[in-house]
Amino acid sequence: MAEAQNIPAGSTTTGSIAVAAESTVATRMSAPPSYDVADFPVPHGREEEWRFTPLARLKGLHDGTAVTEGGVLVSVETPAGATQETVDRDDPRVGRAGTPVDRVAAQAYTSFEKASVVTVPKDTQLTEPIRIDVQGQGGTAFKHHVIELGAFAEAVVVMDHTGDATFAANVDYLLGDGAKLTVVSVQDWADTAVHAGQHNALIGRDASFKSVVVTFGGDLVRLHPRVTYAAPGGEAELYGLYFTEAGQHHEHRLMVDHDTPNCRSHVTYKGALQGDDAHAVWIGDVLIQAAATGTDTYELNRNLVLTDGARVDSVPNLEIETGEIVGAGHASATGRFDDEQLFYLMARGIPAEEARRLVVRGFFAELIQQIGLPDVEERLMAKIEAELEAAAA
Repeated sequence: MAEAQNIPAGSTTTGSIAVAAESTVATRMSAPPSYDVADFPVPHGREEEWRFTPLARLKGLHDGTAVTEGGVLVSVETPAGATQETVDRDDPRVGRAGTPVDRVAAQAYTSFEKASVVTVPKDTQLTEPIRIDVQGQGGTAFKHHVIELGAFAEAVVVMDHTGDATFAANVDYLLGDGAKLTVVSVQDWADTAVHAGQHNALIGRDASFKSVVVTFGGDLVRLHPRVTYAAPGGEAELYGLYFTEAGQHHEHRLMVDHDTPNCRSHVTYKGALQGDDAHAVWIGDVLIQAAATGTDTYELNRNLVLTDGARVDSVPNLEIETGEIVGAGHASATGRFDDEQLFYLMARGIPAEEARRLVVRGFFAELIQQIGLPDVEERLMAKIEAELEAAAA
């Protein structure tokens, strides 16, 4: 178990928090990203960025053998004030938030036919969420989505992934100055689905970005959220929860690149695991570059192991190239139920299984409340209840 670490302004430390030149995060970023899949060698599983991923279960997304067939059905519901269009990959908005950083993301970029672009104009505050439904039809598909907010626009986006598919996609979020965007991405796939995705957020001056990633289903889900800042004053809040069952592999690899002064980031991901060979991976990379004075950042990952046979790999990485920061820190913890919590509840007449459910509900409640959409929050809590009841049966 890794304890929380905090660095006040001007302080330095070593170990899991690295300082200055020989930083592993900076090393991983040294290879330039590319839109061309040929620039990425086929991974073999020994590479740092692939060592936790069971490559054989990617169904060819990583080596070029996956061929578009069947695929997914995508529907986009835009409320009044927003527009949706379909564009080619040469549209300047496509890829502007960030280029692919691994072979699967590059394969998705070179393989999609048309990109979907949703635009919220300057000074527009949407009163209803944008809803994007991705429904698997049993085949293989590659997609690209762009969400663009003009200056001082405000919007909420809900992306739902259901059904069965072998699916790879890039999603770009472009936030103008002073814009506010909340994104909820739900992975509720069938048990045989495979989903690999890169989420790129480019945050403008004094803009605010909140991401809530929820992963339940799928045989393998590997998501790579990334944040960069276009100007000072940007804020990013990255929340995530995952419930990993027997045989599932859920992998979340985050990267926050602080290369701009006076920006803020906060990361909180929580996971629960149950069943044989349930495997969750969380990689949290935060890089504070020399130019990013005034940065304030913190990342947290907590995992609750509900049964024997489950495995968690949690690797927070914080690297700092300047001492002129507001603060920085990280924490990671993995453990079983708190016996004192269970005893407290059971001593008040609550049966053991009900007490167990209450503990898990409380564990996730903080993150689910960040969504702010009652229908989505209720659905996710019901899903958690169903997962717990299935395990108890």
